[in-house]
Amino acid sequence: MERILITIPIAIPMVALIGPHDDNLRTIEAAFPSVNITVRGNEITLRGTHLDCTNLENLFNELMVVIRSGNNLSVDAVSRAITMLENIPIDHPAEVLSLNILSNRGRTIRPKTANQKRYVDAITDHTITFGIGPAGTGKTYLAMAMAIAALQNKSVNRIILTRPAVEAGEHLGFLPGTLSEKIDPYLRPLFDALHDMIDIETVPRLMQSGVIEVAPLAYMRGRSLNDAFIILDEAQNTTPEQMKMFLTRLGFGSKMVITGDITQIDLPNGQHSGLRIVRDILDDIDDIAFLELTADDVVRHRLIGDIVKAYDAFDEAHHMLRPIRK
Repeated sequence: MERILITIPIAIPMVALIGPHDDNLRTIEAAFPSVNITVRGNEITLRGTHLDCTNLENLFNELMVVIRSGNNLSVDAVSRAITMLENIPIDHPAEVLSLNILSNRGRTIRPKTANQKRYVDAITDHTITFGIGPAGTGKTYLAMAMAIAALQNKSVNRIILTRPAVEAGEHLGFLPGTLSEKIDPYLRPLFDALHDMIDIETVPRLMQSGVIEVAPLAYMRGRSLNDAFIILDEAQNTTPEQMKMFLTRLGFGSKMVITGDITQIDLPNGQHSGLRIVRDILDDIDDIAFLELTADDVVRHRLIGDIVKAYDAFDEAHHMLRPIRK
């Protein structure tokens, strides 16, 4: 049996590490049942097998780095840190959980999984990035945070947010109201994300001045978008022709992020999805990145990850030919 003594520096409050009511500690104990963990003052003693004690010591060291970076540890963050250290090759929780993308009203937006950090890094390092994965994996939210951060540090002059209004189609003219009112339901998720990250009174001013533009995909045709951070959301609902049209809008000094879920295609009449085939077309081109997010990256209610995994297992078991529709 191994015995390891960890002395926590005075600069790190023990409550920040083990959590209020020892919640973080209980999460750690549940993940390492074979290790006896004793906490006295600012010392933590581990007793167990050499491998388990060493892994647990690494976990505590990683968590201390997260705290030193000024971030709070929650039970969710601790659980994700444990999962990261189980990956092969190992992902370092401190690198993931300490990366702050954007702060607003005392709230910081950061990646919560190793895959999300790879996605954020890909956006930083590439001109065009595709984020593909199920609902709740942060594809659009993180892209939006990166766009606002780029605007704030003057890497771009404007943000353009777009998505296909597939459900409207030819029925758009039959809906009541102005064109803006007709397309608003299809763009509402983008507005919601904006309001999370920018003061609500600032958004209308930025939109009126053209610094932020939210528009249906059809409005991109014929344009060249320079010095902009451009996000195409719900890209699974683009046709191959629309995807090509959008990608060729790229101008100088711009970045593009394309997000979508290929299991949630709403295209009518069996049309092919541009997102499904784009990787086969562009995979070998430099400066274009493809990131796959999975159910393990879902950061909404814990049940969403379980639901996505259950549907994936069902699809695989039944060899379904058609994608699941919303």
